[in-house]
Amino acid sequence: MLEARNITVNYGTRKAVANVSLSTKSGEVIAIIGPNGAGKSTLLRALNGSVVPAGGEVLLDGNPLRGYARRVIARHIAVVAQEAELRFPVTVMEFVIGGRYAWSSAWGWESEQDVEVARAILRETELDEFAARLMNEMSGGERQRAVLARALATEAKVFLLDEPTANLDLAHQATMLRLVRSRCDDRKSAAVVVTHDINLAAEFADRVMLLKDGQMIATGASREVLTQELLRRVFDLQVLVDAHPVTGAPRITPVHGVVPSPSGRGLG
Repeated sequence: MLEARNITVNYGTRKAVANVSLSTKSGEVIAIIGPNGAGKSTLLRALNGSVVPAGGEVLLDGNPLRGYARRVIARHIAVVAQEAELRFPVTVMEFVIGGRYAWSSAWGWESEQDVEVARAILRETELDEFAARLMNEMSGGERQRAVLARALATEAKVFLLDEPTANLDLAHQATMLRLVRSRCDDRKSAAVVVTHDINLAAEFADRVMLLKDGQMIATGASREVLTQELLRRVFDLQVLVDAHPVTGAPRITPVHGVVPSPSGRGLG
């Protein structure tokens, strides 16, 4: 699996990520939460090898990531970025099947299996009716679903997702995260998800990491990490933390202008 050991990433004189460690496990979903500029996306780019750490090391299956060819990395690690860069008009089917390039033949042509995998993923992500539509004609939410579909089509063992539910309505947010959750459960993949939605993270993640100013503030199960004290430290915001009435997961509500009484601390 994928592991980061005490990695540091610098942008000029600024430490975007400072001495952060993270290790993925089969079947596990890790959520990374923090304010804007905390280093979340930079950490994902370092985990994918797109950014070279100034210190520390990223390992894939126990070996330095820098020693792998990009094509090999693509077979093991799939990335969902915040925005899909589309320089050429392609259909949704063509875009999704492009996620199979790391497994393609020397001639670069897709196989029958590649097509079958892409069609199955389009059905899973409720995009089969859009297969022939051009990506640049899709709404932001539809395009984001196609980006996730392309990542799932790689059949990678590690998924790095940067705001995968951006631009999605509530129903499709839940659908997308259920797909990631089921992929980890059924195929023993691992996912690292950057998200601003703390309540979604509490519902779907096995482990949560809080980042601020490039530093890891805490990591652990959501009930251990999503507390009033730690969230106030990270976001400089007073919150109420209680239990979701159905799932029992931590439920976070911002409190504006009112300080909760001790009896309202819930899980915090």
